[in-house]
Amino acid sequence: MKSSFDGLKAVTGYTDLKKQQQSAVEPIGDRHEEKRRREAGFTLVELLVVMAILVLIASLVAPRVIAYLGTSRVKTARIQIESLSTTLELFRLDTGRYPSSEEGLDALVLKPAVIQGWNGPYLKGGRLPLDPWGRPYLYRSPGEHGEFDIYSLGADGEPGGNDEKQDVTSWSSG
Repeated sequence: MKSSFDGLKAVTGYTDLKKQQQSAVEPIGDRHEEKRRREAGFTLVELLVVMAILVLIASLVAPRVIAYLGTSRVKTARIQIESLSTTLELFRLDTGRYPSSEEGLDALVLKPAVIQGWNGPYLKGGRLPLDPWGRPYLYRSPGEHGEFDIYSLGADGEPGGNDEKQDVTSWSSG
């Protein structure tokens, strides 16, 4: 049996009003917190998928980056050898000769004992650069391939080799 109050509820929307009042009384933080709990974080599957994608990308990109670094060291050695060759030409213009094998490239930064016209140090900073693999450049004068030879034995420190292990010399551009 319906009371007149039930009819009044239906007509006036009393129940809807009551629900609105209850939700208005409910603290706002509780609603947001519940929503955050439902939406918070990633699932383990999502994280594993992202990790798998990152590993795949890294496995494709890493070999190319490593190869690029290897070739850039060889290019750096070539540029430094060209610079040292130019510096040796300046030394020869001042002194009339290239440093001997005994004097070595050190003659570009330290005055040899008996020499006329030395106007050095010929290298900025007053020190010889090391090759990109951390070893000193090798020097011969008179050279086997020209008036002087400057070379680096590459990454392995042994004569010959390919790629990063190749010798880098003043007498060849390849």
